[in-house]
Amino acid sequence: MSVRTPPPPLRYRLLGAEGVRWFACLALCAAYLQGALTKLLDFPAATAEMAAAGLAPAPAFAVAVIVLELVASAMVVSGRGRWLGAIALAAFTLAATAQVLRFWELPAGAPRTGMTNAFFEHLGLVGGFLLVAWIDVRELRQ
Repeated sequence: MSVRTPPPPLRYRLLGAEGVRWFACLALCAAYLQGALTKLLDFPAATAEMAAAGLAPAPAFAVAVIVLELVASAMVVSGRGRWLGAIALAAFTLAATAQVLRFWELPAGAPRTGMTNAFFEHLGLVGGFLLVAWIDVRELRQ
């Protein structure tokens, strides 16, 4: 007969590895949560953003982006289907980055430099989400 040890107090779980992991996932998803809430609160601006990116019908794309950002972020932060949410956000970020941040089309100067930086920062997010998915899948196999 095995004796089960009680879980550690909440303060240790929050400050330990699981707490750090939760905070890291929340930080990784922060821009997506903020973006979805901003789009929800100003749907006409969200629709205009989609139209400016060349996406039609813009209202349908705005709704899809809001749902994707909220649902996939919730999956990553909660740990339920984390790998799938992370892959969804990685794919979305890669597609949006390629569609919107085409720095190579701009002439040299400050706007191009800013867009180049944003492009590579977004690639960093893609890498972060792929790493989260890889770790989650690896843990599920153990």
